[in-house]
Amino acid sequence: MTRSELFSQIQQKSSFLCVGLDPDIQKIPSHLQSEADPIFAFCREIIEETADYAVAYKPNIAFFEALGARGWETLARVEELIPKDIFTIADAKRGDIGNTSKLYAKAFFETMDFDSITVAPYMGEDSVTPFLEFENKWVILLALTSNKGSMDFQLIQDSNGKPLYQSVLERSQKWGTPENTMYVVGATRGELIAEVRKAAPEHFFLVPGVGAQGGSLSEVAKYGMNSTCGLLVNSSRGIIYASNGKDFAKAARREAKKLQVEMKLLLEEYL
Repeated sequence: MTRSELFSQIQQKSSFLCVGLDPDIQKIPSHLQSEADPIFAFCREIIEETADYAVAYKPNIAFFEALGARGWETLARVEELIPKDIFTIADAKRGDIGNTSKLYAKAFFETMDFDSITVAPYMGEDSVTPFLEFENKWVILLALTSNKGSMDFQLIQDSNGKPLYQSVLERSQKWGTPENTMYVVGATRGELIAEVRKAAPEHFFLVPGVGAQGGSLSEVAKYGMNSTCGLLVNSSRGIIYASNGKDFAKAARREAKKLQVEMKLLLEEYL
């Protein structure tokens, strides 16, 4: 999917919602446990009920690969369920030496045909550029995450007072462009989103942390939106686990719609 196609979807749906698919076998509704493939059944209903409001889906690969070979089969089936006009993100957080990265890229971009993959950039250019060799595919680099341990390294300053995440942003923009590179920027630090936007004015940001983690959607838009929106705001637990009963998919739809309604107002305000 190209940048213009993604922005077109945002405009058509008045939404920049990314639904995170984190299907924990211990948390999905009990009535699904009798299904031949409970994880697939869960994801299918979530996708069917939220596709009207989502412009992206982000399967977290860990929840699938933890199930072994069967989990990989389920992941492939789930990816095929997602409508082709919706952006797909393999949340795999890969990042290794060149030859290995080439095979990771082949796995997710060719074998499974995801539009994008999350990548840890801390092994440097040769661990990232193999992913950028695929036409109309995207690399989403970890820049400023919202987890507690992110402060261990990302905010460390060099002798000039520049935090490490800023160096990552500056250097990585020489590897790719706003047409094939995005950044993960956590929602729980609104004022820092503004700093990342200054460093990367044209790029899309994948923003986790809204919903269950307490991030503010209005602050994300205030500090992070650009002329083509430039945001994919992810909600996982807040949507997919809105209910643990037989109404779980309808509850997910309600939560997705709530976010879409707020996003529509923010798009009207800032674009």
